[in-house]
Amino acid sequence: CRDGVFPDEWRVALGEMGVLGAPLEGYGCPGLSYVAYGLICQELERGDSGLRSFASVQGSLAMYPIWDFGSEEQKEKYLPKMASGEWVGCFGLTEPDHGSNPSKITTSFKDDRKGFYTLNGAKLWISNAPFADIAIVWAKNEKNRIHGLIVERGMKGFSTPETKNKWSLRTSSTGELIFNEVKVPKENILPRKSGLGAPLMCLDSARYGISWGAIGAGMDCYQTSLSYSKERIQFDKAIGSKQLQQKKLAEMITEITKAQLLAWRLGVLKNEGNATSVQISMAKRNNVEIAINIAREARQFLGAMGITGE
Repeated sequence: CRDGVFPDEWRVALGEMGVLGAPLEGYGCPGLSYVAYGLICQELERGDSGLRSFASVQGSLAMYPIWDFGSEEQKEKYLPKMASGEWVGCFGLTEPDHGSNPSKITTSFKDDRKGFYTLNGAKLWISNAPFADIAIVWAKNEKNRIHGLIVERGMKGFSTPETKNKWSLRTSSTGELIFNEVKVPKENILPRKSGLGAPLMCLDSARYGISWGAIGAGMDCYQTSLSYSKERIQFDKAIGSKQLQQKKLAEMITEITKAQLLAWRLGVLKNEGNATSVQISMAKRNNVEIAINIAREARQFLGAMGITGE
């Protein structure tokens, strides 16, 4: 993980475990409940945040739009191979000049009247891009309407340069998507939904997974601190015997439990089809903040050991 490499064999292993596209039904997807999927995200990120990021991008940002907005032919062609991990997908929305304001994206496509769309533009900070087999690309047509297109690796003019030297999420492979007069077959456009609402629905799905995943990161930091508190002896006693350290640990596990309750309730609402975008964003914001605070406290707890790879 510290080498910044995503092992290729992981994607097939995750597929065999039923992790990829876990809450989707049919086409080789497991069809699990959203609470079960959330627990999967929690445990993946308890191991490594980049691992959970890979699974989230594959399931929520690449498979989900095909499953919800795609044609039957697209679902049958792509989803079984993506669920198994044979094919990897990525999600192209963010651009060099348009991150939090996706309505202003400039990547565009034109109808060449010969059975293809001609795609031009660039996307940045795209997880899974360097090795993705397909990209779900959001671009504007000649009427300035946003549509999703499935762009396959190997299409002439399509390249995916990797972003190097990241200091965080190093296991998650990140890159760009470059489109230079790429000819995309017309059957590769997602037919069932267009407009900015389509990619935002995908982001809701991803944010739900993040709200659970962040808890796993916090849990690992808590467990590391708890173990260290029993092993580190100072003045003839384990530092965990001190009330100050016990208070820190108690606050960590309390916040983790509260975050789990929030995520669980959100999962129940998702199962019922009643979760709103505001609720999903709130859970993500709250739980990520909790995880950051726990990680920060854990680093202080471990002292110098808190900044070593060991």
